[in-house]
Amino acid sequence: MAKRKTLKDDVCPVARGLDVVGDQWALLIVRDAFDGVRRFSAFQKNLGVARNILSDRLHKLVEHGILTVSPASDGTAYGEYVLTEKGQALFPLLVSLRQWSEQFLYREGEARSMLVRQDTGQPVPPLRLVDEQGRALAAADTVVRKLPLEEVA
Repeated sequence: MAKRKTLKDDVCPVARGLDVVGDQWALLIVRDAFDGVRRFSAFQKNLGVARNILSDRLHKLVEHGILTVSPASDGTAYGEYVLTEKGQALFPLLVSLRQWSEQFLYREGEARSMLVRQDTGQPVPPLRLVDEQGRALAAADTVVRKLPLEEVA
């Protein structure tokens, strides 16, 4: 299998982010970590991923500071994977992906898990991108300022 080209030095922030969390297993590990999964064996059971792939993705997430390995809370010799502040900051990304999927990839009434507020049990409202005055922003309201070619080289 060909090794994937790294995007770690790309000038595009989207490309750099995808270099770290653009793999399906990486985002599913982060999702499970938000759901309270901490142990290698629990990640493997939940995801059904091969041990070598899981080990590789966990290592990468730790290397990038998204997860950290802490001593087991039950005092056993096993380590636990815990989201760091950098990992916690991925929550809006997961919510946005979830809400996009709910809107476009499910039929009306099709069964799915739901993200709800812990205190009220009510569904989390749709995420909105807003400006400084709280007005909704659409893609047409924005533009990416590209770097001049001489700065990219």
